Amino acid sequence: MAITSSHQPVRWSFNLPNKLLFTTVIAALCVALPILVIVSFVITGISDAWSHLFDTLLGRYALNSLMLSVLVAIGVVMLGVPAAWIISFYRFKGRGILSWLLLLPMAYPAYILAYTYTGVLDFSGPILTFLRDAGAPHWLMNPFLNIRSLPGAAFMLSLVLYPYVYLLARAAFMEQSANLMEAAYTLGHSRWQVLTGIVIPMARPAIAAGILLAVMETLADFGTVQFFGVQTFTTGIVRTYYGFGDPVGAAQLSTLLIGCVFLLVAFEKASRSKVRYYSDRLRKLNQTSVALTGWRQMVAQILCILPVFFGFLLPTGILSYWALFFAELQSMWSLIVNSFFLAGFASVFIVSIALMICYANRLYPSQWLNHTTTFVGLGYALPGVVVAIGVLIPFGAIDRLISNVLAPFGIAPSLWLSGTLVALVFAYLVRFLTVATGNLTSGLSRIRPSIDQSGRLLGLNQFGVISKLHVPLIRGSVFTAILVCFVDILKELPATLILRPFDFNTLAVKAYELAGDERLIDASVPSILIVLVGLVPIIWLNRSVNRE
Repeated sequence: MAITSSHQPVRWSFNLPNKLLFTTVIAALCVALPILVIVSFVITGISDAWSHLFDTLLGRYALNSLMLSVLVAIGVVMLGVPAAWIISFYRFKGRGILSWLLLLPMAYPAYILAYTYTGVLDFSGPILTFLRDAGAPHWLMNPFLNIRSLPGAAFMLSLVLYPYVYLLARAAFMEQSANLMEAAYTLGHSRWQVLTGIVIPMARPAIAAGILLAVMETLADFGTVQFFGVQTFTTGIVRTYYGFGDPVGAAQLSTLLIGCVFLLVAFEKASRSKVRYYSDRLRKLNQTSVALTGWRQMVAQILCILPVFFGFLLPTGILSYWALFFAELQSMWSLIVNSFFLAGFASVFIVSIALMICYANRLYPSQWLNHTTTFVGLGYALPGVVVAIGVLIPFGAIDRLISNVLAPFGIAPSLWLSGTLVALVFAYLVRFLTVATGNLTSGLSRIRPSIDQSGRLLGLNQFGVISKLHVPLIRGSVFTAILVCFVDILKELPATLILRPFDFNTLAVKAYELAGDERLIDASVPSILIVLVGLVPIIWLNRSVNRE
């Protein structure tokens, strides 16, 4: 007797050409447009400034980007792996609260952390003022004076990005088997030898994935390196586009940055392509955690609290103190309304498009649709400044075309698309679509195909199946996708800075402008608001981690 599986993909052939599939392909092509435009300039574009960039600045951009990435990779490993090891394998007072406090620095954009520490450590800040009044030697003040440097930028980025490594390493540690560890102890190995010879190598894929995410965020950063005066690819792209007025040169620099990101991903995958890691899972390693007392407990607490203190507690205290007692509270309401309206509308729009794409992949599974969706998802790997340039170039061309068409009717040329929120929301779609599709794909995969078939038998069309059946069933995934997109959009700086309409400011842009004018105390108000909103998905994530 033949047995049919209830988990086979749903395949319907009605209403050809199918509107959902057709709309999904059009949406995917639109999202891929900025990527295709930027890559096309490598072949067809001629840059007036390229020879100058190649001879003078390109090497500096590449070297600084490389050095910054290496320093951040080292920093996130030094902060994230020891914390994950301690939380996973030891019991001590405060372990429970420290396990989620270690996630809090994720709420900070690196540029806000840079503004905060600069306000404290610059020449007129309280620390150097105190040291000068106390007659401290010059060598003691030098490290504080050099905060606006490449190592300073790496330190800021490491403080906000180490949770990537901490989260993934902790999950990998807690899933490992205790049998290997006990066998090593039986053979006379010390705890340190077991850590370096067994536990960390077994968790290497997770740690490498965390490092990769941190380095990709480092290459995408604009606010921190711009404020600290570190010349990287992102600052070079903006300078080429605005300073030289050369969109072709900016696009070609963007292509180099895209190439660096893809080479990084390919190198990480190739380095572990022939390596396999297995665990018998008879007994998880964290089930044999060791209780710590005395000075060992104190050392564990200090190692866990240090990254939290410098990455969240101290800067939050400073920002709150500035905002409450010294900052000028002007025009905050309009900034809040603009930011929340933009982030709210864009996140709902992005999740709607993502839901349509995920549903089309569910109904019409095929290699070409899967590859198309994967290619569209590459937008998340692109820095915001690259996406902004990729949107500006085609939208500017469309604006010129519309102006030429309307010119005979006496209508003056205008920035019909590139000067409106349409371009900005489109850039957010390109940048954060993968964030939404990841959550929604996970949710849809848990719904049986029979639900779709039942809805169709009841007379629902495809939109009805999605809205009345799927969305209620995966409302947790939908809410999570909207929430994460909302916070990411609220923190996004370079794309918002480049594409926002005239006289339209957000909290992130206002903080950047005030910091650029050296009004760091006034920048504390929009900064602390961004951080407080950023805490929401961190708390949500912590609840999810603790349930697993």
